[in-house]
Amino acid sequence: MNYFETIKCDDYEVFHLEYHQKRIARTIGKNINLQEYIYPLTNELLKCKVIYNQDEIINVIFTPYSKKEITVFQLVYDDQISYNYKYENRENIESLSAQKQNANEIIIVKNNLITDTSIANIAIYLDGQWFTPKTPLLQGTTRARYLDRVKIKELDITVEMLEKAEKIALLNAMIDFDIIDDFKLLV
Repeated sequence: MNYFETIKCDDYEVFHLEYHQKRIARTIGKNINLQEYIYPLTNELLKCKVIYNQDEIINVIFTPYSKKEITVFQLVYDDQISYNYKYENRENIESLSAQKQNANEIIIVKNNLITDTSIANIAIYLDGQWFTPKTPLLQGTTRARYLDRVKIKELDITVEMLEKAEKIALLNAMIDFDIIDDFKLLV
């Protein structure tokens, strides 16, 4: 079984390695020093994909990164989906993503609760506070950082709460905490 980490590199800097190393340790039960493997070769914004398994780092791939504009979300429902670890095989998420029709991205609903998008954790701004799902599909590293800083709080988020949200944010290693003020939900 292969897993991966997506790590932001910009201007030769590697961001938030300690959170990625913690997730790897939770995934395979041992520590790996990622600094030994990650050497950005340019100063441009890069997405570093570290592929690993239980025994070793298999590959480190750097690709230039440009952020996608995401404003329209399709709600998709799957009560069986599981993505506890950042598996390299994402067939289940890709099959849900194929349902997005005219949207830029999906929001996955499991057991009537909001979980994640196909590429990021999510947070909603409601009643003057930021909330993130208590039961996401994946414990993201950016989500963990914002929880540690008490910038967001965990909450069971229903579709109705999502519909009432004043704004939402996507959270991942590449976009950090990307606030979307004007969004549309397709149900």
